[in-house]
Amino acid sequence: MATSPALRADPTATVLAEYPVLARFLAAPLRHFIGGAWREGVSPATIPVIDPGTGLRIASIAAGDAADVDAAVQAATRAFTAGSWSRLTPAQRAPILHRLAALIERDTALLVALESLDVGKPRAQAAGFDIPHAAATFRYYADLAVQRPLHAAMTIAGHEAYTARTPYGPCGFIIPWNFPFMLVGWGLAPALAAGNPVVVKPAEDTSLSTLYFCELAREAGIPPGVVNVVTGSGEVAGAALARHPGLRRMSFTGSPEVGREVGRACAGQLIPAKLELGGKGAAVLFDDIPVEAAVTALCGALSLNAGQVCCTATRWLVQRRIWDQVVASASRTLQGLTIGHGAAAATQLGPLVSAKQRERVLGYLARGRAAGAQMLLAGGAAAVADAPGGFYCRPALMTGSPDNPCAVDEVFGPVAYLLPFDTAEEAVSLVNRSAYGLANSVWSADLQRARQVGEALIAGNAWLNAHNVFPHGVSYGGCNLSGLGGGVLGPDCLDDYLRPQSVVRPYST
Repeated sequence: MATSPALRADPTATVLAEYPVLARFLAAPLRHFIGGAWREGVSPATIPVIDPGTGLRIASIAAGDAADVDAAVQAATRAFTAGSWSRLTPAQRAPILHRLAALIERDTALLVALESLDVGKPRAQAAGFDIPHAAATFRYYADLAVQRPLHAAMTIAGHEAYTARTPYGPCGFIIPWNFPFMLVGWGLAPALAAGNPVVVKPAEDTSLSTLYFCELAREAGIPPGVVNVVTGSGEVAGAALARHPGLRRMSFTGSPEVGREVGRACAGQLIPAKLELGGKGAAVLFDDIPVEAAVTALCGALSLNAGQVCCTATRWLVQRRIWDQVVASASRTLQGLTIGHGAAAATQLGPLVSAKQRERVLGYLARGRAAGAQMLLAGGAAAVADAPGGFYCRPALMTGSPDNPCAVDEVFGPVAYLLPFDTAEEAVSLVNRSAYGLANSVWSADLQRARQVGEALIAGNAWLNAHNVFPHGVSYGGCNLSGLGGGVLGPDCLDDYLRPQSVVRPYST
């Protein structure tokens, strides 16, 4: 397993020297974006932002509290009441959202560098998926909103009746740290296309690209108060947003544990909540597949964002005849990955997002071994000479009991747990033991069998002969421990942000 060639003595400084705009953006403590302007927090407290590739501080953000959240919700409410956005037609909003997408595309290189620096992911991953997918999501929902009729007639005896759909009002978003910019696109695009103002609380570990997004929103012409961002901890700012009575919709993406708290807070205010939670994705590999190609794809999924992906394949169900071939191929592929700072061109596996997250992954490896798991590929902490303070971790492959903690829990790192099976029924049973239900994949040359098994797996998404597939127009969401309240990326997500209202007139009046 190789490490990336040197960037410079300080990779963080190398990135900032490469992009002076970023250096200026990050030089002063970053403030909240409320009502179309940068605002100091009510409290002077700040939170340091750490480059996970070096462990060095790169910026600081405001540590927002309930007063800052309240100011943002009030700004969103004023914008909604004034109608500067909500009263525009979808056809009037669409050019502004297309302009926003074009600005994202214009600044792709800068956003890639910023996302890589903040999250730790290799630039190639951010450039190949995160940033362009966010831009495409704004375009998709801008166009869909124009095509979607806002009035639907009903045939009701003795009555003229129809349903009108209008924006709800201020919508809250709590964004996780693993794909911050992409999830800004996934969350905000349908809400904005429907005419709602938004209040966003990004993760305290990775707030930078969301704050930069505010500059692009303002440049695109989105009116003041329509996009608001409050930074801070989840325990303080996030909790304040979740329980704010001024919201009309809430969206949370993160762990099931925090999702329960957000759901309770929203229920107390009778505010609908969309909860996109964790996963323990499985890949079912039948013995008629081209093994090398399938393993290469799954290793790519496992190493994407250092395995910090809720839907990635962390359980591999391998038909017994190809077990040895899969283990050998996966071990060879994962050992061949280049580990390093996200800004190094050769890097294929970046660091975990924080020291806390690396300790979580290493702790699970220890717990798994203590519970009897066999290490097919040892994994563990990795040292990168050019970035000795980074939070690096080598990939691991494990096997053993299906009740092992590493087979059951969401580890959220580059760790896969392999289980052998003989029959399709056995594979389905093993997959469906999980309390999660986000995404699985089935790999087989027999497409009829692949479809049947895919439908039998309990999850919101079943992918065939591929993993991590996110086309616009196909709803992506989970069930059971993986979430509730609707998915993203599909047309139904636009409807989530349009309030239905019946309009009825008796013919006798």
